[in-house]
Amino acid sequence: MSTQAPTFTQPLQNVVALEGSAASFEAQISGFPVPEVSWFRDGQVLSAAALPGVQISFSDGRAVLRIPAVTAAHSGRFSVRATNGAGQATSTAELLVTAETAPPTFLQRLQTSTVRQGSQVRLNVRITGIPTPVVKFYREGAEIQSSADFRILQDGDLYSLLIAEAFPEDSGTYSATATNSSGRATSTCELLVQGEEPVPAKKTKTVISTAQISQTRVTRVEKVQIMSDVIRTPVRVLASSHFFYSLGKKDLILIRFSFFVP
Repeated sequence: MSTQAPTFTQPLQNVVALEGSAASFEAQISGFPVPEVSWFRDGQVLSAAALPGVQISFSDGRAVLRIPAVTAAHSGRFSVRATNGAGQATSTAELLVTAETAPPTFLQRLQTSTVRQGSQVRLNVRITGIPTPVVKFYREGAEIQSSADFRILQDGDLYSLLIAEAFPEDSGTYSATATNSSGRATSTCELLVQGEEPVPAKKTKTVISTAQISQTRVTRVEKVQIMSDVIRTPVRVLASSHFFYSLGKKDLILIRFSFFVP
C-alpha cells in the first residue's frame, strides 16, 4: 500500500463547557503509515504535567482529549497535529469555559419531507445551549446509531442525520433531542419514502376499419323465417325497416319490427 499523508475526516469542533463539567475534543484521522498525534494548547505542547487531569488517547484513527472537570483556566485554543512520513495535518478548535448556563434551543428544526425510494435524505437541526448539548436522533422512539446506512454528522451547531439510500421501510416519525445540564429540547418530523410507481398495463384495442363493414338499408321485408331453440314454428314478420351489417363472417341484424304468428 502506498503512503498517504494524514487527513482529518472529522476535524475538531469548538466546545462551550460549564465550569466544573467535563469537556472533550475529538477528531478522526486517516493516513498511512498510521500518523503520530500531538496535542497543543495556545501553541504549546500539551502534557499531563502542563494540564493536570487531562486524558489523551488515540486508537483506530480516533484522537480524543478529555478534561474531566474544567475551570476558567482551561479556556483556550486547542490543536491536534497528525504526522507521518508522507506529511502532516493540523486541526484547531476553541474551548470556552463559562459559569453561565442556557438550555438547548433549536435554531433550525426538523422538517417533514416526502422522497422517492433510493433518494438520499438529510435531516438537519441547528442547536445552541450552554454547556454544549448532547444531540441524539431517533426513529419511532428508538435511538439511531451511526452506521453505513445512517450517519450522524456535526458541523458546529449543525447536526445532521444522513440516510444514504432511503426505502419505504425507512418511513416514520423521526426526532432529534438535545440535552445539557440546563434542560432538554426535542424536534420531530415525519419522513415518507414512496416506492416505485407500478408500470400500468398496456390496454389493447380492437380496431375495425370501415372497409370491413358494409351497411345496406332495406325498407321493406316481406317474410323472414326465424328458427330458435325456443320457438320452432316459422313466424311471419312485418317490418317497417331494418339494418343489415356484414362484419367478416358474422352477421349482425338490427330490426325495428312488429310481428304475428299465424
